[in-house]
Amino acid sequence: MENGNNYKILREQIDNDIEKVDAALTMLSTKFNKEDLFVERIENELVIHLNQVDMKYLESVSCEFQNEIVTRIYEKINAIRSYTLKGGKRQFVDYNAERKVIGRKDKESNRSRFYYVEGNDFVNKNNEFPSEYRDRVICADSLAVLKKLPDNCVDIIVTSPPYNFGLSYDEHDDTSFWDDYYKMLYAIFDECVRVLKYGGRIVVNVQPLYSDYIPTHHIISNYFINKKLIWKAEIIWEKNNYNCKYCSWGSWKSPASPYMKYTWEFLEVFCKGDLKKNGDKDKIDINDEEFKSWVVAKWSIAPERKMKEYGHPAMFPESLVERVLKLFSYEGDVVLDPFNGAGTTTVVAYKFNRHYLGIDISDAYCKTAEDRIHRSVKNSVLFKG
Repeated sequence: MENGNNYKILREQIDNDIEKVDAALTMLSTKFNKEDLFVERIENELVIHLNQVDMKYLESVSCEFQNEIVTRIYEKINAIRSYTLKGGKRQFVDYNAERKVIGRKDKESNRSRFYYVEGNDFVNKNNEFPSEYRDRVICADSLAVLKKLPDNCVDIIVTSPPYNFGLSYDEHDDTSFWDDYYKMLYAIFDECVRVLKYGGRIVVNVQPLYSDYIPTHHIISNYFINKKLIWKAEIIWEKNNYNCKYCSWGSWKSPASPYMKYTWEFLEVFCKGDLKKNGDKDKIDINDEEFKSWVVAKWSIAPERKMKEYGHPAMFPESLVERVLKLFSYEGDVVLDPFNGAGTTTVVAYKFNRHYLGIDISDAYCKTAEDRIHRSVKNSVLFKG
């Protein structure tokens, strides 16, 4: 299958009587507009030039003439599953092309692009990340550690804060009053915004709490917007975790107050100061197929299956962090996770040639995070050896 000028090109080998084939093609040329569909024979090959066609009409033509060639052409076209419908015809060419906006740049300027960040006081001068914190997992209060870092020194922050759902994080309380929870979170995020480089990205994995009607993803997004960061994306992480259907229902079989539950979580992505992050093009490690697939902002990735092994109740999988790092950072960048937990962010940063700093208050989780990195180092050495 190929693309020609305004046509999708299909090819079909034939071994029929050439005179009968040519007669069928002549008949087809009287039935269809050449701009929509025409078929030619080049030696023993049919070349179908396809733009758009009324499939019911093509089927009726096939039935009317009971011609093997016409039937084969109908079946060949009918097997194509990528098209759109317009005016009763299937459109096969440029049906998914973006509509072009004339004068896009001028219109963006007139609208005031990301107007909500106007008046920010971010400084467009980045600093070196301190060597004493590079490639480390630190067991401590994140707020205390972050305060020791200079402004504008971290390339990307990837984190998933405690959900405040009542989960057991190594015996640490995860059921605070919401005011207290957000005060804690915002204090740490304030430092994250400060240490993030100009042009750096922060990616926060969050999930709304349906039973308390707390739209965490919106609340956190509003925080970053109020801090004058630029909204880059909201990615749906589809976990296909249908077990949630059987947990709780709210008002059973009643419109009184049914729960709406989610098989997905969100990744909220924000930039500091500038949407563009400059970097060395030789340090880009995302390939063509990954890029084309991952810029579609719905990622179907199974949940982490080793949570029991790592003793952590709410981990994201390594493949999720891999996508984030390849899509939004360069090799050699500094990756920060202020809620590092069992260390997924830091181990993936190591595997994909980024520097890292992971902070968590749990001794057990920090040990797990370091063990995972050490195992990766060992496996890397064995592989290279």
